[in-house]
Amino acid sequence: MSANILDGRKLAAQLKDELREEVRQLQKQTGQVPRLVNILVGDKHDSCAYANSQKKLADKLGISCDLLRLPEKVSQADLIESIKKLNDDDEVHGIMIHRPIPNHIDYGEAANYLDANKDLEGINATNIGKMLLGETEMIPCTPASAMEHIKSTGINLAGKEAVIIGSSDIVGKPLGLLLLREMATVTVCNIATSKAGKLLDHIARAEILIVAVGKPLLVKGEWIKEGAIVIDVGINHTEKGMVGDVEFETAKEKASFITPVPGGVGPVTVVMLMRNGLQAFKHYLSSKKL
Repeated sequence: MSANILDGRKLAAQLKDELREEVRQLQKQTGQVPRLVNILVGDKHDSCAYANSQKKLADKLGISCDLLRLPEKVSQADLIESIKKLNDDDEVHGIMIHRPIPNHIDYGEAANYLDANKDLEGINATNIGKMLLGETEMIPCTPASAMEHIKSTGINLAGKEAVIIGSSDIVGKPLGLLLLREMATVTVCNIATSKAGKLLDHIARAEILIVAVGKPLLVKGEWIKEGAIVIDVGINHTEKGMVGDVEFETAKEKASFITPVPGGVGPVTVVMLMRNGLQAFKHYLSSKKL
């Protein structure tokens, strides 16, 4: 058996078409489009290039996206003041703080100043809390991408054994909440799971396996349950090129569905950012009708 490859580029193209049409319809109805602001601290080439690529995608979807450039040495207080101004601007519907940011900036504190309804990445404390209660559609982008891949298989997740390797605040934990929404049985593994010698046992029974650790080829193909859905969130740059956290070539012989790296979760992640922007715009429109 060889797995069905979950093509992130193909899925992203489909999701872009859906978003573009929804934006077009809302513009036709309201005369407005979502307006997003990406706060970029400093001018590092890689960060600027990625922020510009996000802006280009927004333009293609009919979404307005501005880059607010702040100096490398901006103070925490001045960054927060900029966020507050954007929060108060009715013409701005979504805001994000582009990472990485300089070491002197406390990202968590700054993100918690974002208006929860404008928090494009869905990562401030209010939105994570609302996720727990199922009360927000502003979902962190990487977990949202992983879920889109899982749902694209057409598999009913109710009662399925889902195992997440990696318990980070921005991927593993939110993914656990999203899978619980679908009535999956969820296990989240961390470094202590491995130290206790129990990691392989959990992997072996996973019908849905999501790996988000950031260690090249951590999970060997022979560990994987026959017919499992494998979602590899890892992006690792090695001498042989980019690889995931899963040993792809051997894993695809046991899995029923698997994401490649590159070309899997990554291409859909930025589309999820734009979907959050659309959700933020819808919230704005709804609030104006009250």
